[in-house]
Amino acid sequence: MTTTTTLLVRQDQLATTRLHTVNDDAPLADGQIRVRVDQFALTANNITYAAMGEMLQYWQFYPSGEAGWGIVPVWGFGTVVQSQCADVAVGERLYGYWPMADQAMLSPHRITPAGFADGAPHRASLHAVYNQYLRAAADPFYRTDNEDVQALLRPLFITSWLIDDFLDDQQFFGARRMLLSSASSKTAYGTAFQLAQRDGIEVIGLTSPGNVAFCESLGCYDRVVTYDALEAEIDGATPSVYIDFAGSVGLRQRIHAHFSGLAYSCAVGASHVQDLGGAGQLPGPRPVMFFAPAQVKKRNADWGAQGLGQRLVGAWNQFSGAVEAPGAPWLTVQHHAGPEAAQALFTSMLAGSGDARTGHIATLQAG
Repeated sequence: MTTTTTLLVRQDQLATTRLHTVNDDAPLADGQIRVRVDQFALTANNITYAAMGEMLQYWQFYPSGEAGWGIVPVWGFGTVVQSQCADVAVGERLYGYWPMADQAMLSPHRITPAGFADGAPHRASLHAVYNQYLRAAADPFYRTDNEDVQALLRPLFITSWLIDDFLDDQQFFGARRMLLSSASSKTAYGTAFQLAQRDGIEVIGLTSPGNVAFCESLGCYDRVVTYDALEAEIDGATPSVYIDFAGSVGLRQRIHAHFSGLAYSCAVGASHVQDLGGAGQLPGPRPVMFFAPAQVKKRNADWGAQGLGQRLVGAWNQFSGAVEAPGAPWLTVQHHAGPEAAQALFTSMLAGSGDARTGHIATLQAG
């Protein structure tokens, strides 16, 4: 008997979760494949997906079928275990966007040697970036020896690279100082890594006291300042861009109040889920949500998919080399096997606990 186990999350109360197992013996329809979800990363980015699931349609990728309950999508690797699609073979290794479950059903279409899109009708209106599944055998990013790092950092780094590219494309809105909240988060330090390579740009990381040493050790921030000291330590009149990975209303209000020279306010993440929401009337520029697929679409038009891909792979190789530097890695990986372990990890991530240097890889497959 085949079963599928899924982690369900209350959409209006993210700390409420439950494991749901169903019998799944129905034969595949023509053209469908069944994929074993082998491993996925769980990061603050996934908490953002949950916190903004309704607004940005993240709940729609893998509908739970139960009102009020959602399935948080995750990035990682899977293996095809059944196929009724002539162009996708059993045993193929795939990278992509999975449900937090032990398996997934996909309907491959627009199949190429590099991969395919999921053609499930409910995903037709969702953004194409999240519907792509890449064949590991043909993927220029892929290496067998660092799947963990790919699952943890690749989707985040692509967002980081696109933020840097967007800001450069806009000439940094006339500012030369970048302020990054939640500076210890993976998307923030990926962005800082890119920004640090640009001449004349000052990169300031904002973080809690416990993460100062970690952020300073990365070498990509010119300065690291604690949240409680930002008004005292950073001049507010200098033209600046705020890149908000925290999503904290209180912090956003303080930034907008103190930085009279704020040129642009870029909202990216929601790692501070206890303090989300609208900030009402703010001084300075209105915060604008950064949506990575929009910049992908622009650069595909500018450079073509191959040109964009070459730039991303080159930048990824440089970044992942720094992250995995022998003797001084930025990241240590912890594995969590089994449904209950994945559920506990999600709860822990939601609470914001854990060491900034630790990356978490989970699977609902039994340990």
